Amino acid sequence: MIIDGKALSKEVRANLKKEVETLNESGKSVGLAVILVGEDPASQVYVRNKINACEELGIKSFAYRFPAEVSEEELIATVTELNARDDVDGILCQLPLPKHLNEKKILELIDTKKDVDGFSAEQVGLLGLGTPDLVPCTPLGVIELIKSTGTKIEGKNAVIIGRSNIVGKPMFNLLLKENATVTVCHSRTQNLPEVCARADILVAAIGKPKFVTADFVKEGAIVIDVGINRVDGKLVGDVDFEAVKDKCSFITPVPGGVGPMTITMLMKNTINAAKRG
Repeated sequence: MIIDGKALSKEVRANLKKEVETLNESGKSVGLAVILVGEDPASQVYVRNKINACEELGIKSFAYRFPAEVSEEELIATVTELNARDDVDGILCQLPLPKHLNEKKILELIDTKKDVDGFSAEQVGLLGLGTPDLVPCTPLGVIELIKSTGTKIEGKNAVIIGRSNIVGKPMFNLLLKENATVTVCHSRTQNLPEVCARADILVAAIGKPKFVTADFVKEGAIVIDVGINRVDGKLVGDVDFEAVKDKCSFITPVPGGVGPMTITMLMKNTINAAKRG
């Protein structure tokens, strides 16, 4: 069965909209500031989708667009200003940043309580300790997608392909918190197909189009495809969907799987940050 990320996202957003309305009634608005540097087409699309989601839910959005050659000092001044503003509950800096800017330095400047991407050292540390606060949006969305199948994660063998700070590592901690037995695979993993074929839950997040084929997948497994790759003008995932779909019990499509849930979880993090005040 296909896990419809759009449908689940719509369902979750309906509840989030009610939460925003309740906050508004109590005199509290919810605000998200988005910083975009440069003209990267993919980043432009992501930012537009995030602003549209804010509008849909009644969250105020503040967009800060800078040319690619913006100075680090100007970006630092903007983040510092946003940290101090009461009407901004969440701050997001769209990645990647141009090479002349210190990405790590900029991200660490964001007030931890407003770090709705969950990328700061403190938020990462809290997740690692098993006491998550604001969690990276894509892994958080993946957990919701898995749970939507009615599958109990506890006790399952989960395998993640990819060890990035944005997906792989936080995904490991979230699945561990759900009491799965978790293996993280990467470019140095030996016998990768065999390791993956033992997984009840397989999460692919490596950025290689159609890399995961049928021999990676255990009969009846849940397959979550985090990959977004453009091949001949079409979006495809890290999983060879046609080769795998008849072997697994549930699978996410690309597009329409993980993507919509990532933005919805960003909205959820922003609302949670606003509730905390």
